[in-house]
Amino acid sequence: MTRILSVASECAPFVKTGGLADVVGALPAALAAYADEVRTLVPGYPALMKRARKAKTVASFKGFFGGSAKILAVTLDGVDLLVLEAKHLFDRAGGPYVDAAGLDWPDNPERFAALCYAAAAIAVEGADGWVPQVVHGHDWQAGLIPEYLHELQPGGARTPFVMTVHNIAFHGNAGADRLKALRLDPWRLRQEHFEFWGLISALKAGLTGADRITTVSQTYAEELMTPEFGMGMDGVLRARRGDLVGIVNGIDTDVWNPETDPAIKTYKTPKGKQANKTALRAEFGLGDAEGPLCVLVSRLTEQKGIDLLLEALPSLLARGGQLALLGSGDKGLEAALQDLAARAPNVGVKIGYDEPQAHRMMAGGDAILVPSRFEPCGLTQLYGLRYGTVPLVALTGGLADTVINASPAALARGVATGIQYFPVTGEALANAFTRLCDLYDDPKTWTTIQRNGMKQPVGWESSAAKYHNLYADLVGAA
Repeated sequence: MTRILSVASECAPFVKTGGLADVVGALPAALAAYADEVRTLVPGYPALMKRARKAKTVASFKGFFGGSAKILAVTLDGVDLLVLEAKHLFDRAGGPYVDAAGLDWPDNPERFAALCYAAAAIAVEGADGWVPQVVHGHDWQAGLIPEYLHELQPGGARTPFVMTVHNIAFHGNAGADRLKALRLDPWRLRQEHFEFWGLISALKAGLTGADRITTVSQTYAEELMTPEFGMGMDGVLRARRGDLVGIVNGIDTDVWNPETDPAIKTYKTPKGKQANKTALRAEFGLGDAEGPLCVLVSRLTEQKGIDLLLEALPSLLARGGQLALLGSGDKGLEAALQDLAARAPNVGVKIGYDEPQAHRMMAGGDAILVPSRFEPCGLTQLYGLRYGTVPLVALTGGLADTVINASPAALARGVATGIQYFPVTGEALANAFTRLCDLYDDPKTWTTIQRNGMKQPVGWESSAAKYHNLYADLVGAA
């Protein structure tokens, strides 16, 4: 049994902007199978504070990055939370990282430095008698924790720190003129610590200060050590190669379960998807068609390959295929998709996000599209496997690790679970649509691929075991 303090800027179901929240919310329950105790430290955003009114105060701070703050302990939806209440930092309208206009909060460096300092204080002083043996930080928002552990635990045994990179594209950089405001030691503004081209990099602080670095798939771990994918941190990660491990994410198989999902007409076999498909077509204003109904639930950005999708889509539509899309993001891509939907009867687009609708799309679609240029792990393809919705994915990151390509050899052996394509270009995606339609036109082969996907282990069991062993090794070595 290990006591773990998990530190993140979001946690499902309380605050979520992407897959990070799902991982942070699901991992504690998965680790409970090993009797590991996890407390999750998150910022006190307004929606969370409304639910935490009966929380217990376990620590208080004055003059804390511009104001007073408290750490509150509360259990919500089965998750043991430690909430950093700091109204001057988190009590504001907008999202976790941006204001109502979509612009980054100018004090984001201080906001998440405060979260990191609170985590280090808990590591040293404990929270209501509970003292973690390991601190596990997620992405740049938790990256400064090792710096504060270095300050609060000088010269002695430091609490082991694990850093997980969910998306290395975000560094959490700040100007060196904020060293004092961030309570950082100016001497450590060095290449071997947190200096990045003259800036303070919270992500680099986490990468250089961690005892172990994890990321969310083995392929992504390997990609991160290359200039193409490392976003300037590839050299740092190559230097830490021996401490870097890829552990693929899982999904909550109770929430995502086609046999019990309250948002859909439940089913156990691919045959049961037909009623959901009919309902989904009606929901998106689509008629009957000869080809596959493809669904896409995503942020609408170039990273997610949405521009490539627009380029390749005629290949799908020419074969009688359809697209139902749910997402939001880049305004230009949103407009292009809406314009296409207005002109193409086999394309339906809804801008925004709706969780029950995402479940209905997964249940009603024939194929789920994930055309990302890079994808650290991806959860969407795992939902697709679970629901018998065949993933069509780019060969990158976790998509490469979780989908078995319908190659001639895999089809001959009867083990294929989806379609992968490479390179990540519009032309290659168009060719993948042709392969998809060919497979869909062979009902026996298509059903086999669906059944294979539904049998894949996509939960947290295997990954939780790896995290448990990682924590245990660190505690044993401490």
